[in-house]
Amino acid sequence: MNIHGSKFQCTECEKCFGNNQQLTVHRRIHSGEKPFECSFCGKRFSQSGNFRTHSRIHSGEKPYKCQVCQKTFVQTKHLNSHMRVHTGDKPYSCHACQKAFSWSGDLNTHMRIHTGDKPYKCLLCEKNFRQSSALRSHKLQVHSDRKPYYCPFCGKLFKTPEDVKQHARVHSGTKPYSCRHCAESFRCRKTLKSHLLKSHNQGTWFTCHICQKKFSRKHDLKIHIWRHEGVKPFVCDECSKCFFTSSALKSHQLVHSDFKGFCCGLCGKDFKRPIEVKRHFQRCYDGVECDSIL
Repeated sequence: MNIHGSKFQCTECEKCFGNNQQLTVHRRIHSGEKPFECSFCGKRFSQSGNFRTHSRIHSGEKPYKCQVCQKTFVQTKHLNSHMRVHTGDKPYSCHACQKAFSWSGDLNTHMRIHTGDKPYKCLLCEKNFRQSSALRSHKLQVHSDRKPYYCPFCGKLFKTPEDVKQHARVHSGTKPYSCRHCAESFRCRKTLKSHLLKSHNQGTWFTCHICQKKFSRKHDLKIHIWRHEGVKPFVCDECSKCFFTSSALKSHQLVHSDFKGFCCGLCGKDFKRPIEVKRHFQRCYDGVECDSIL
């Protein structure tokens, strides 16, 4: 029954429209008709507007420009969303803790803190994560030996761009994380966080329920408790020896390898571990352990 008196009514769901063109487009929802086809990839669309927007993926056209930073976008909704970077507008609020967010996706991710939902599961160790990016990082850090990123100063290889950026500060001397209570500054955020807790009592200590020992990082507490419980989750593939930490496992695995990735800068002698280079270097400098100076 047409209660609105419109002659442009869908016979499938009885929804009414202002003109025949709107009704024709709507009917494609029921029929599945997609008359607009992309000549580049063959993808089809039911509406010409969606087809035009999709075409910009292939053409590279981004007609909507931010007047603040000149960044361009494919769609107006993307520009409108981007503008919150400049305005600071946070229209999405958490009903549990009232924390506000600029984007709905960030709110949805945040809500998992309250619900405990971790929908992204690692198929190798069955560990679960709140974000897909955390799962990707986990797989790269824990289950892969691939190190595609290198330091431009010394050539050392790393698994992530973030690791390279942090390592490069060793060469540049940059310490971007400053303490607001004193003149100390640090290369990485976690070191600043530990400093604030130990030196200025700002933050939360993590206490062992077995021996009451306190830790500035939750990760350190977890490893400490493993030592109490005898849990050694990191297993060597070669000899099945178990370790408390991944770093201890990596150090052990050098026993099974002939690779020597560390070199003395004075005589060129190669070593498996940095600590071995450090011990050798002083003796080499004093002329005790050096066959030939390059």
